[in-house]
Amino acid sequence: MPRTPNSVKTITITVSTTPPVHDFLEQLVSTGLFGKNPAEAAERLIARGIEQHLRERTLLGPTGGQGQ
Repeated sequence: MPRTPNSVKTITITVSTTPPVHDFLEQLVSTGLFGKNPAEAAERLIARGIEQHLRERTLLGPTGGQGQ
């Protein structure tokens, strides 16, 4: 059964990194837990980091107020 499309709008960004970081991202992909390619692994790590900062209230939320 096909997945339904993601209802959240996405925006493409470009991230440049070093070969060792790319190698770590590939290792994460090989676990099967971080997406299908290094770009997906990087997105998941970024999202997890933002979630952690919002929980700790150390990052301003998207509306400019303190994290949720």
